[in-house]
Amino acid sequence: MTIVKLEPSKHVAERWLCWLEDGSCIRVTENEVVSFALYSGMEVSDELYDRLIEAAGRSTVRAKALDYISHRPMSRKELVDKLTAKPPRTRDGRERQPLAAPEQAAEIADWLEDLGYLNDAEYAKTIARHYSAKGYGDRKVKDELFRRGVPQQYWQEALLEAQPPEDGVDEFLRKRFRGQAPDQKELKRASDALARRGYNWSEIREGLNRYGADIGEE
Repeated sequence: MTIVKLEPSKHVAERWLCWLEDGSCIRVTENEVVSFALYSGMEVSDELYDRLIEAAGRSTVRAKALDYISHRPMSRKELVDKLTAKPPRTRDGRERQPLAAPEQAAEIADWLEDLGYLNDAEYAKTIARHYSAKGYGDRKVKDELFRRGVPQQYWQEALLEAQPPEDGVDEFLRKRFRGQAPDQKELKRASDALARRGYNWSEIREGLNRYGADIGEE
C-alpha cells in the first residue's frame, strides 16, 4: 500500500494522520513519523504496516500514561491498574478492550521509572506528608499506602516524613474543645475520633494529658 496523505491532526496535539490508498487511516505520533521516516507517496509493506501499527499503539499508551501521572502522582500499581482496567461497554453494549495488556503496562511502568516520573518511594513520602499535615496518624497513612498499592518496603522511611503525632493530636483537641474543660463523654468522643484518624491510644492519652485532662495508663 501507499501513503496518500500524511498530515498533523487538527484536534490532538502531536498526533499525525497517515492515510493509506485503501482509505484506512493510521493514527501515529511524531515519534513514528520520524523513526519510520514516513512521507506521502511512501510504499508500506505488510511487515512495515504491522510494525507501524505496533509502534503507534505503544506510543498511544505511553502518552496516556504520561497524561495520567501529570494530573496527579500515583504508585506503579495504580498506573498499571488504570492502564489495564476494562472500560465500560459502548452504548450499544459492545465490550471495549483495556488500553494495555498487563505485560505492556508493566513495560511502560518500567519506562516511566527509568525516566524518574514514577517513583514509589517518593510517592510514599508524599502520601505520608499529605495525610499527617491533614491531622491523621500513622495508621491512617499506612491504610492509604496499602490502598494505593505502595510496597511495604517503602512505608517505614515514608513515615519519617510525617509530622510528629503530637502535633496532629494537639491541633485536633484545640479545635475540638476550644479551651473548654470537657466532661468524660466529650473525652470519650474525642478519643474515638482520634482513633478513627489513625492515632494509637498512647498518642491519644498523652495528648489529652497535655490538654489538661487527667488520663490514666489504662
